[in-house]
Amino acid sequence: MISSLMMALAVSCEKGIDPINAVTPGADTSAPVINISYPLEGTLVRVPETVASIVILCSASDDIELKKVVLQMDGADIASFDSFKDYRRAALSYTYDNVTDGDHVLTVVATDLSGKTSTSSVNFKKVAPYNPLPGEVFYMPFDGDNNDLVSMVAAKKVGSPTFGPGKTGQAYQGATDAYLTFPATALTNPEFSATFWYKLNGTPDRAGILAICRPYAVYNDTTRFKGLRVARENNGAKQNLFVNFGISAAEVWMNPFITVTPSDTWMHIAITISATKATIYVDGAVVKEAPMDHAIDWSGCTSMSLMSGKPNFDYWNHFSDLSMMDELRIFNKALSAEEVTSIYQMKK
Repeated sequence: MISSLMMALAVSCEKGIDPINAVTPGADTSAPVINISYPLEGTLVRVPETVASIVILCSASDDIELKKVVLQMDGADIASFDSFKDYRRAALSYTYDNVTDGDHVLTVVATDLSGKTSTSSVNFKKVAPYNPLPGEVFYMPFDGDNNDLVSMVAAKKVGSPTFGPGKTGQAYQGATDAYLTFPATALTNPEFSATFWYKLNGTPDRAGILAICRPYAVYNDTTRFKGLRVARENNGAKQNLFVNFGISAAEVWMNPFITVTPSDTWMHIAITISATKATIYVDGAVVKEAPMDHAIDWSGCTSMSLMSGKPNFDYWNHFSDLSMMDELRIFNKALSAEEVTSIYQMKK
């Protein structure tokens, strides 16, 4: 009786399960495909150390089976991998701790079982530590990473933003449900300036660009009497870009400071705020001014979000921006017109 029961259980357990049959692999027709995620072409490594460490991120895939992946730095082998969880795909992370000043070439060589080989290389450079401009408290060039070169702290990434060709070097490329956040402690001063390059994508029809403000989820506050918000909204086939900030018991609107048609053109935006005046420049020229009788109020503003209104300024649906941003700088003073022009004309 027991044996009959066990037989019945075995039969019932096998019901609905397809048998596993060996499948003969097809012909190996293609060489491996390689993708290098970091460093990217043109990445600039800026750290205080004379000799730096970087985390190399890459992947290799093959139509049949990988045999080996080799990493090379400046022509010399630095790592080799021949055991993979997925025999058709390898996602690799390797820390290389001997990056010296100057130009370097990272090469990835992938070989499959039939002997086909692919090679992919990127050029990058380790440069001297960044020397901030007068009053500069934040500088993020987006050269393949999201590091502030003043504090040497990386922004927190939400979602999957990427990098693309920038005004110079690489730039932040927005994506759906993606943005960056950064502590605002060093950014919230009585005087404030922000400058950046921006390439507008009109989709979605409204989005946040930069926000340093109190979290709505905590304060349930839509008065906007605290902090700063930079965003855009649809205006027919064009987009209105605006700045809004709080001065303790009131808010200041500069809306729009410019109305533009989305295009494949970079524009340089500079926002300067003192206790008596706010000025906005586009491509080095003044486009909007507003008199003030009170300095900007940063009470409760503990974080900055980039390329989205989230998580703090999202009650009007200014969510992730699919546009591009490059060369973001923040200062603890109101820049002069001459300083704005100098930054506008500057190249990395």
